[in-house]
Amino acid sequence: MGWPREHGVAGEGCPTAMTDLLARCAQLVDIPSVSHHEAEIVEFLEGELRGLPWLRVERVDHNLVARTELGRPHRLALAGHVDTVPPNGNERARVDGDVCWGLGSCDMKSGCAVILELARAVAEPAVDVTYVFYECEEVGPEFNGLSRLFAERPDLLVADAAVLGEPTSARIEAGCQGTQHLEVTLVGERAHSARPWMGRNAIHRLAPVLERCSSYEGRRPVLDGCEFRESLQVVSVAGGVAGNVVPDRATVNLNYRFAPDRSGEEAALHVRDVLGDAVDEAGGDTVRLVDNADGARPNLTHPLLSALSSRAPVPPVAKLGWTDVAFFAARGIPAVNFGPGDPSVAHAAAECVQRSEMETVYAALESLLLSGA
Repeated sequence: MGWPREHGVAGEGCPTAMTDLLARCAQLVDIPSVSHHEAEIVEFLEGELRGLPWLRVERVDHNLVARTELGRPHRLALAGHVDTVPPNGNERARVDGDVCWGLGSCDMKSGCAVILELARAVAEPAVDVTYVFYECEEVGPEFNGLSRLFAERPDLLVADAAVLGEPTSARIEAGCQGTQHLEVTLVGERAHSARPWMGRNAIHRLAPVLERCSSYEGRRPVLDGCEFRESLQVVSVAGGVAGNVVPDRATVNLNYRFAPDRSGEEAALHVRDVLGDAVDEAGGDTVRLVDNADGARPNLTHPLLSALSSRAPVPPVAKLGWTDVAFFAARGIPAVNFGPGDPSVAHAAAECVQRSEMETVYAALESLLLSGA
């Protein structure tokens, strides 16, 4: 599915000319925008969108929102982050045939290029559209521009459904799983390692905790036809005092990825159940929730998302990682991930994107904007 490079303008009477999507992606790659340094790219995007008579454009620091206000019965949000991770010798774009190489080409300047061209080209959509370009997705959640907009200007993000242009290889990835970290600390009693029977080795006590995590078989619930897959992993271990001391303290950090039919509270209780008597809280052991981010249900039955699914080249699948669709879901806005680029090359030195994937995503979204639900 896709359209040829000489594809014409979408929307009757629209004065803009379609830009080659791969060239547009390369143009965005060549604008540096490492997290916390997005001013230049946001100014460029603002210059591209201001003055288009069918859009009302507002900027909040390094976050840009452009909206149609046509009084349509539905409003769709199309969102993409403009920041990248630090460069790795790939800061300049290189176009080779139908592939664009370079920092952010996959994650997610190709998605932003698609959103930008839709905003420029579709003058009279059948649904009202909110185009969102935001900062600081690649760093801590306290800096996330989408989260900031929801906190400071929620009026700009009102929508019936949303599509996040994260790289998905041009396949809809519905909702997302939740994620949380828990810190488990087991206590013991110090002694000289020559006389270990006089103490209690806290690191040895980790054995049943590690075994329960390594043998964990997570649920695989199917929601809206999409199979999620839960997992529980030990991601760090700390302990030890000295080479001749029985350790009296050992800590592991657990990462639990849970399907969006569980809340964060339910997920934490489930992990405690898995640990069971391997943790003795009455004896001084502790289990501390370090952080939690709830997931997002697929909600593919929503008319706009159902219509998009029917236009996509392959059936939707579950998003097993956590993405910013959860910010929309937390506010009652169904959302999916759908963008060009193979996520397995995101952040890599050889990051790249295929022209065909950009055109596939553009075609599906253009059809949805022009036809509605």
